[in-house]
Amino acid sequence: MLTPDTFLATLIYAGLGIVIFIVSFVLVDRLTPGNLWAEIIERKNMAVALLAGAVAIGISNIIAAAVHG
Repeated sequence: MLTPDTFLATLIYAGLGIVIFIVSFVLVDRLTPGNLWAEIIERKNMAVALLAGAVAIGISNIIAAAVHG
């Protein structure tokens, strides 16, 4: 059975993971040369989109492993 404490802890860890992901992805965006979103949206650069997706998956895996313990 899901207790209120467990549910609250799940929400806190999920929120923390999302915040860490956003901060990490913005940091990666700042470290890459050029404007990442302009390349993807305006120029339709598929290679940059694949790179951004791979980075997002990698960051998500690291955060999930860190939060899960």
